[in-house]
Amino acid sequence: MGAKDWMLFYASDDVSKVLRSSPQIDREATKALVERLYPSHDLTPGEDVTLYDGNPPQGTVHAAVFDGLSIVCTWEAAGDSYEDLPARFITEAAGRTLYLHAMHSVVDFFSYAIWEPDGTLRRAYSLSPDSGVIADVGTPLPFEERYRAGDPEFLASLEGDEYPFRFHPLDLAEAALRDLFGFTYEGVYEDDDPELEEVVLAAYSVTPR
Repeated sequence: MGAKDWMLFYASDDVSKVLRSSPQIDREATKALVERLYPSHDLTPGEDVTLYDGNPPQGTVHAAVFDGLSIVCTWEAAGDSYEDLPARFITEAAGRTLYLHAMHSVVDFFSYAIWEPDGTLRRAYSLSPDSGVIADVGTPLPFEERYRAGDPEFLASLEGDEYPFRFHPLDLAEAALRDLFGFTYEGVYEDDDPELEEVVLAAYSVTPR
């Protein structure tokens, strides 16, 4: 496994449906979105990227505004738990459902969170082998059940080795991508999956003034 991402999805429509529709980026709205999220920064446009590039380095933001969905990929979504996300990113949701998804294969880290349109946190869960369960708020969603109960395939692969969880965090991370957004990075490709390389995001360097 080698996938990593730190992404925010602001949704007023079904995320998977929007992504499957080959959405066209609204560049003016996208720039305005990044300006709102980084009001004390200078923005420098870069070359376009795609949704495959969900892990920009610190100081770079990948973003897109589509009809029914806005995506922001930022290092500031890569914190250990939902509590590390600056409040302005939650405020930006403004009546939309906000999803956070972050994973890092080097340390087997996974975090996700969902805020309701009124800003209420519905669900948050994050963990890594070194830190254990970092956040566990709200009712687990159905896609979590197989893993939290113990993933037989993963347990069999351990062959007696010790691991702090009964599932692999990155397997759960991919299951979350599938359930929440309708795609995976390293999971099984399905016929109706969106073509991630066709989902264009604008790239910006953000430099504090």
